[in-house]
Amino acid sequence: MSGTRLTRWVVAIPMAALALATIYPLVFTTNVAMKTRREYVLDRFSLADSLSWDNIVKAWTSVGMSRYFLNSVIVVACSVALLLLLGSMAGFALARLRFRGSSTLFLAILAALFIPFQVIMVPLARIMADTGLVDTYPGLILAYVAQFLPFTIFLLTSYYSTVPPEIVDAARIDGNTVYGVYWRIMLPIGAPALLSVGVLNALFCWNDVLISLLMMPSAENRTLMVGVTSLRGQYSDDIPTFASGVLIAAIPVLVVYLFLQRQIADGVTAGSTKG
Repeated sequence: MSGTRLTRWVVAIPMAALALATIYPLVFTTNVAMKTRREYVLDRFSLADSLSWDNIVKAWTSVGMSRYFLNSVIVVACSVALLLLLGSMAGFALARLRFRGSSTLFLAILAALFIPFQVIMVPLARIMADTGLVDTYPGLILAYVAQFLPFTIFLLTSYYSTVPPEIVDAARIDGNTVYGVYWRIMLPIGAPALLSVGVLNALFCWNDVLISLLMMPSAENRTLMVGVTSLRGQYSDDIPTFASGVLIAAIPVLVVYLFLQRQIADGVTAGSTKG
């Protein structure tokens, strides 16, 4: 029994330290956002005298966080929808439709996962500039789709590979076309994987700074994370307002993690076992 308790403590202590290291920055940021500028200058580590939402309201209205928030919602929603549509179609085709070059194509998609965005950043920017897509919603959406589509296809292909082939064969015998099998059979079966991959892609797009900064140079089209980054320079002497912007950007991510943590874990392990 003593050995079991010791093992539990060996695991619990590092996990508690990790949880504390994760939670403390959020608590500290929330406390700073509730302070006035004078309170922060006098003592940045003390508790706020009262719960004041003035800084959050200022960041949302005067600073322009509401506009950045709307930009992020539009871009993320459209990007995730397009990623799931293209990824599910490609995943079904690669997993269940045998055609010449399918294995080579899958390997090429797998290889694309290892290409850092910095390698293709300059060619992508030139292509987008030549086609007039820089500083537009469609340009940023296409950039996100191009960046995260290999990851989406890989996970959905792995998931669809676990579906028994007899289900597809039975659907074809019943008279379904390939598109009918995809729409009536594979999409409903793949709903858990689609939810998990959709959540992961939404987090990737929401937290991105580099691609958005490259594709959306104008201030009015910035996404939320780029807007928060820009606040650090504009409000270097008003840290509570900057902390309020960070808090606004962090709240949606925290909500997703709290309520969809199981789907996130399932998405990470989707298709890792084949039964």
